[in-house]
Amino acid sequence: MAASGGEDDDGLISGINVTPLVDVTLVLLIIFMVTAKIIVSQGMPMDLPKAASGEDIQTVFSVELGADGKTVVDSKGVGGDEDISKLAKDAKAKNKDLRAVIRADKKVEHGRVIHVLDLLKRAGVAKIAFAVTPSGEGVPVDTTKPK
Repeated sequence: MAASGGEDDDGLISGINVTPLVDVTLVLLIIFMVTAKIIVSQGMPMDLPKAASGEDIQTVFSVELGADGKTVVDSKGVGGDEDISKLAKDAKAKNKDLRAVIRADKKVEHGRVIHVLDLLKRAGVAKIAFAVTPSGEGVPVDTTKPK
């Protein structure tokens, strides 16, 4: 065996080539950035309620429109749709984060529902929802009764 000068063939690797590692890392980073943008854009914007604590309780202003023309606000009958505006302004003055829920019978005219919606908006109530019955069922779900 002839010993040649400085190189040792059976020795250790003294340097690691990190170029392939950096290339793979950058490709993965680009993939994650692109897919994160796609996932976020598919989401639906929602106005989620904040967590309730002992002092912050979400107040709901309930308006029920019956097919017979009766109007019920917070479980109390009112004379007509025009009384809703005054009651909504009073409730909004007490609670700035007031949310309204309109429960209308399916036989109530569309124009009346829109009129009540307009009255609530003019009273300053910006967060308004419509109560519905889940599809496939004939009556609203009552979670207060035990089975």
